[in-house]
Formats: sequence, structure tokens, C-alpha cells
Amino acid sequence: MHTRRVGSSDLQVAPLVFGGNVIGWTVDEATSFSILDAFADAGLNFIDTADVYSAWMPGNQGGESETIIGKWLAKHGKRDRLVLSTKVGKHPRRKGLSAGNIQAAVEDSLRRLQTDYIDVYFSHEDDPDVPLAETLGAYQQLIEAGKVRVIGASNYSGARVLEALDLAQRYDLPKYLLLQPEYNLYERAVYETDLEPVAVAERLGVVPYYGLASGFLTGKYRSRADLANRARGSRVERYLNERGFLILNALDEVAQRRDATPAAVALAWLIARPSVTAPIASATSVEQVKSLAAAVHLMLTDADIRTLDNASA
Repeated sequence: MHTRRVGSSDLQVAPLVFGGNVIGWTVDEATSFSILDAFADAGLNFIDTADVYSAWMPGNQGGESETIIGKWLAKHGKRDRLVLSTKVGKHPRRKGLSAGNIQAAVEDSLRRLQTDYIDVYFSHEDDPDVPLAETLGAYQQLIEAGKVRVIGASNYSGARVLEALDLAQRYDLPKYLLLQPEYNLYERAVYETDLEPVAVAERLGVVPYYGLASGFLTGKYRSRADLANRARGSRVERYLNERGFLILNALDEVAQRRDATPAAVALAWLIARPSVTAPIASATSVEQVKSLAAAVHLMLTDADIRTLDNASA
């Protein structure tokens, strides 16, 4: 498995990230263990979660994903071979990016994950009510204590990332080395016009979420009838339009000539983007893990990429 460097850090990751938002939500603990085993067995090493996953599910409080991953890590016994990221700022009881909240939230996450350190700790979203210097100062303490290796920013604008980088440079504070934006074949404009230029200029890693547009780019949702009783139905519905169907047709075309699945093609397109380190994708079965992992070995041609670019432009 070839790896990629995370920004200017020492972290080396395979070019596909497992998205832990489904763990404790649409998959139970036993299934999660099987999925994570399959992911690691495929040679993939980067797992992403957040302290808020999955507080939106009735009966959950947040932290369920971290707890199950922590149990799997304890059983797996190969923590040093994995890159683990989680996030702070959106948990119902740990909202925001104040220094006090970050200090409390990281201890909660470490306990649930059953680990002594977090490889990448993300600010889950920008907090305009807290000075960036306070947030970065809190991260500095965690890095110095060995509890966090590097930090990242999720759902930040390009301007705020630049502001944070400038502040870190001027006051010798930790820099955000990794970005986590929404980006896929359907959702292109914001990332490509706002964040990508910053990522390239500043040599930042990028691990986009919703790499499969909540499952739409797998091709399994082609009509509103396909959304019935689906956990992400309300989100996917907005893709059921002329442009969405053009993208699906292009994915079908490339998948057929490359003997691949539409999901693998959609992820391979992201992997081929020079600014992208590794896209995030979730799976709810071992079979899905195998399908997604195939994207790592699928080298799209220039013609394939043009077909997909033209459909999604």
C-alpha cells in the first residue's frame, strides 16, 4: 500500500480514510468490529471520527463512535500502526473551541478511544466567539503533553485558515496541517475556489468528507423511491436532479470501461486530485469496505477524469 504524507507532518497515511460517523449509528458494535478489521486487513490505516458521533440518533448522547472504536483498538492491539483522528467543538456537552472546553473534551475522547494520544485533532467547525490564539494555545498544551500529534481544521473558510496560519507563525503556535472540507464530484465549487488554493499554497493535507455524497455517488439512489426508509434520504434527495444524473451516467461509463464500481470511480477521482491527501468514505458492511478499498488501486486515465469533470462541471 502506497502512502501519502499528511501536509508537512511526519504522518504517513494510505489514500483512503474510514469515516466513523456510521459507527454507533447505522452499524452496531459487532458489525463495526468486522468492518474495521476488513479496513485494516486491506492495508488502510487512517480512521476518522468525532466526539459528537452519533448524538443525533435518538437515545444517543454523543461519543458512541469513539467508544466502539476504542473497544476495537483495545482488541486490535495495533494502535501504533494506525492514524486516528477525532474532533472537538460540536458535542452537546462540549460545544465550542475555548481552551477549557478543548482540555475537557480531549480527556473524554482519550478515555473513550482507550488511547494515550490522538494523531490528528480537528476543530470540528470554526468558533467565531473564541479568539484563534486561545484555541491554538490550548492545542499547543496538548501537543507538548503528548496527547495530540498534529491539528486540523474542519468546515473552515479559506480566509480563516489563512488567519490561523498567520497567527501561528507570528506567535509560535501550532499550525493547522490538515483540512477536512466537504468535497466530491457533486460538491466542487466551494472547495476548488476557496480552500484548494490555500491548501496548495500552504502545503496542507486535505481529507474531504462526504466523498460519496452521502451514498449518492455509489449509484444506489436513482429515484425518490430509492430513498424510502434510508437514514440519509433527506440529504441525498437534493442530488436527484439533471446534474446529479449526468454525474451518475459518467460514473457508470467510466466504471464499465474500467471494470469497477461507481463508488470506486468516484473515490479514485478524489484520490487523483493533486491537492487531496485521502478522501473519507464510510461503509456499513465488509463487502462495502472491499468495494471502497478498490479505489486505492484504480488509476484513472486522463480520459476518465475528463469524462467525470465534464459531467460535474
